[in-house]
This record gives sequence, C-alpha cells and structure tokens, in this order.
Amino acid sequence: MTTTRDRLAGVLELTRPVNALVAGLLTFIGAFVAVGASVFDPGPATNAAGAVAATILAAAAGNAVNDYFDRDIDRINDPDRAIPRGAVSPRGALVWSVVLFVGAAAAAVFLPLLAIGIAAFNLLSLVFYTTFFKGTPGFGNLLVAYLGGSTFLFGGAAVGNAETSATLFALAALSTTSREIIKDVEDIDGDREEGLTTLPVAIGERRALLVAAGALGLAVLASPVPYFTGTFSVIYLLAVAPADAVMAYAAYESFSNPTASQSRLKYGMFLAAGAFIVGRAVVAFG
Repeated sequence: MTTTRDRLAGVLELTRPVNALVAGLLTFIGAFVAVGASVFDPGPATNAAGAVAATILAAAAGNAVNDYFDRDIDRINDPDRAIPRGAVSPRGALVWSVVLFVGAAAAAVFLPLLAIGIAAFNLLSLVFYTTFFKGTPGFGNLLVAYLGGSTFLFGGAAVGNAETSATLFALAALSTTSREIIKDVEDIDGDREEGLTTLPVAIGERRALLVAAGALGLAVLASPVPYFTGTFSVIYLLAVAPADAVMAYAAYESFSNPTASQSRLKYGMFLAAGAFIVGRAVVAFG
C-alpha cells in the first residue's frame, strides 16, 4: 500500500530536484556572464531571480511530463522510478507537470520580451519533445541540447544581454548533444522494446558514439572562444582545462562503458560551469 509519505516522495522525485536546481544555477550563470557584478543591482537582480525561478519550475515540469510519457519504457529501463513503482499515478504526474508549467509561465511573465519568447519556445519544446520528437533519430537529441544550452541564453536575455551568453549556449548545447546520445546508447534495449527509433537504434551504437565523440570534441576545441572574444580572462583557460580533460576522457570511455561515461560527462559539464563563473568573476571583480 502506498503511503502519503511515499506519494510526496514520488512527486518530488518526478521533478528531479537536483537537475532542476542545476538548471536554475546555469540560468544565473548566464545572467552573471552577461552583465557581471551588475546582476546584483536591484533591476537585473529581480529579472535574474524571475528567470531562475522560471527555469527551475520549467525543468521540474519537463521532468515530470517526460516521466509520464516514458512510463512504459521506464518499466523496462528504470522500474524504480516513481510511476512504475506506483508512488505516483500517471494522471497525478500529468497534473503536477501542468501546475509546474503554469508556475514557470507566471515567473517569466514580467521579463524582457526576448526572455519571454525564449521561455515560451522552451515550454512548447518540452511538450513537443516528449510527445513527438523523443524517438526521432538525432533531432530529439538536438532539441534537448538546445534546451540545456538555452539556460545560459535565457539568463542573458533576462538581464538584457543575450549576445554575451550565446557562446556559452553553443558550448553547452554541444556537450549536451553528446551526453544525450550516450544516454540513448545506454537505454537502447528499452527503446527498441518500445519501438523508439533513437540515433543508436537507427545507425548502430558505435556510429552513434562516434557522433557523440565528435560533438564533444567540438565543444572542447571551442572552449577557449570566450577568452579570445574578451569575455573571460586568461584565468578562464586554466579553470576550463580540467573540464576539457574530463569530457575528453568521457568521450573515450563511452565506447566501453556508456553508463560511466555519461555520468563523468555530467561532472565535466559542472566543472565547465564553474570555469564560466571564475572567468567572469575575475573580469567583474578583479
């Protein structure tokens, strides 16, 4: 019998709270990179806070609705998730995602028009991804990559300077493309069972991993760009080097152990986010 505590835990689990909070942090980083120390001034700070809240709620909503549509696949790939194990009903997960989507829209409504446009496009993209594009070879991965990278772009747009965050958006999108493809390789058995034509199913695991390694290689090679454009100081190059090393190893590891690779890649992306903070802080306060 499912207890109230189990239900509450399941509802929280649906949102992937850590992932949602990380998405909010990336939005703040995008705002900080865009305007530096001015992000703490009253006007930009209010907009940045609204953008962060909207990102957290939208990411949580996307996670919940994704679990709703993936409930049959998760019975094979991840039976311990909230819906397959019975902690949350499919209908309850769908209703919860709608509540979170409404909250995200409310948080974004007073932001600049470009930020509202990005938020609206992202909300629609989350829904269309889970309903139509998840099993589309390559395109589903690219859409998720856009959504991941757009947190930086959204943060910059919220404080009126999306251009400065555009490079970070591109780097994050490339890294996320790689991680999503590797995750699809990891989940290939369940995806085949459900008839999803993901990239590894369509072209084979090794070819898909080569595409993932190529995207990650581009991200690593392009990582110095913020220094050469003058956004960050030379300290950024020193800070991003460990992230590049971790991600390069993750690409190599993916051919033998996709599960460990995609987890390591996540840590490399966190290190890269830290390098963005350090690089901008040196310029802003140094």
